[in-house]
Amino acid sequence: MTPEAIDWDEDLPPATPEEEYQTLVRTLKRTDGFSLLFVECLPAEGKRLIEKVQADVSQKKIQVLALDKSVYNFYNIIEELPERDEINILFVTGLEYSLYEYEQEKRELGWESKDIYSYSWLGVPPVLINLNQQRERFRDNFNICFVFILPRFAVDYLIQRAPDFFDWRSSLFKLPMDRESLQAESMQACSERWKLEEYLALTPQERKEELMRIQTLIDEDRQTPEQKAELFFEQGLLYRSAEQYAKAIASFDKALEFKPDKHEAWYNRGNALDDLGRLEDAIASYDKALEFKPDLHEAWYNRGSALDDLGRLEDAIASYDKA
Repeated sequence: MTPEAIDWDEDLPPATPEEEYQTLVRTLKRTDGFSLLFVECLPAEGKRLIEKVQADVSQKKIQVLALDKSVYNFYNIIEELPERDEINILFVTGLEYSLYEYEQEKRELGWESKDIYSYSWLGVPPVLINLNQQRERFRDNFNICFVFILPRFAVDYLIQRAPDFFDWRSSLFKLPMDRESLQAESMQACSERWKLEEYLALTPQERKEELMRIQTLIDEDRQTPEQKAELFFEQGLLYRSAEQYAKAIASFDKALEFKPDKHEAWYNRGNALDDLGRLEDAIASYDKALEFKPDLHEAWYNRGSALDDLGRLEDAIASYDKA
């Protein structure tokens, strides 16, 4: 009779974030030369992690490569780093920019989600193709321990779309943000008041960074429905400030899935519809906002303006009177 295989780790509790961090530190202290490490965490947690490692692994030369835009040839970026040969550990943040931009480009070309996430070479982001193709050159030419700080969705991309690179001389560490810190970070990304005017003042790069920050928070499994509603609402405001009205409407719709009585989302959804010239739909959205907050004078005023544009003057006057 063949004995059943025993998985000795099956009943072990998962490592705590502190235990995972200490394992990472021990690995970094032992590592000499080329290696690949991946840390799954939110960008804000990644910044704190790097600061802790710099203090705890002070005997090694540590640098940070913070990517703030989409890249294609990652190998060339490393090759051109100043004092590259002196670096022992290189933290890389922001690789997810290339993945978000890839998804956005494919959607604008009309690709559906199943096409974007297919595992054929036709559907692989260029930066990941480059990593797969250049993996031996990384080993042969760079005497560096690379530590990629990535949100969960980006780790999934690497596992599925860059397996030649990800599975090669690598380790994955998961450092989730605790629930209280996640809530605090989400609340900081959102505001008690509408921030459209502030978002209009952002540069395109600043707006992209804020969209990235909010999307990574949305992707967290442990978000509450209420917090997701707030995050999608902020995302909608950001898209509207960039005059991407269809995306803004889609974000407001997602917010309303989680919180159907969120009058701010109905109101701003109406504004985005008005921006697109969809006046009847805008009025219907203002009506929903007023259903939940009858004294929202901005909604009464914008509703009157939309009615005026439709030539429904008596109705417009009545709406202005309510405002």
